[in-house]
Amino acid sequence: MTPLVSIIMGSTSDLPVMEKACQFLEEQEIPFEVNALSAHRTPAEVSDFARNAHKRGVRVIIAGAGMAAALPGVIAAETPLPVIGVPIKGSVLEGLDATFAIMQMPPGIPVATVAINGAQNAAVLAMQIIANNDPEMMQRVVEYKKSLKNKIVKANAELSKLEYQYKV
Repeated sequence: MTPLVSIIMGSTSDLPVMEKACQFLEEQEIPFEVNALSAHRTPAEVSDFARNAHKRGVRVIIAGAGMAAALPGVIAAETPLPVIGVPIKGSVLEGLDATFAIMQMPPGIPVATVAINGAQNAAVLAMQIIANNDPEMMQRVVEYKKSLKNKIVKANAELSKLEYQYKV
């Protein structure tokens, strides 16, 4: 099976955040791979990965990074694929450093950026990107979005059952 999405993180310490993307892709039955690559510690491997991912059938790259958050931009510089950056909350600036680093890319090197620790949204966006050329995947996106609506409808039904003296 060929991975359609590649999930990359700077180290396995990012896995608790990036696992949300893995879980979503698993639930949606979208083939993916997961690897740790560091823009600073394994730059040659990052470059090789970025230049060759599309040749292996990967369609979207999700790259999680904290602190200086170089990984998504370094990958975006060398791949023709869309890159989605996930800023990971650090211990010093609460993930704002990573967010700004991922968002502030030079012209021609775009990185889509989701919320701090927003790996699940990165996976949803990856699915939507793939769905543009895949009618079956598009139907799955439609069904997923419908399920979100149904969750709120169900939540409101549950909230209507709450009893408080002054609840109208």
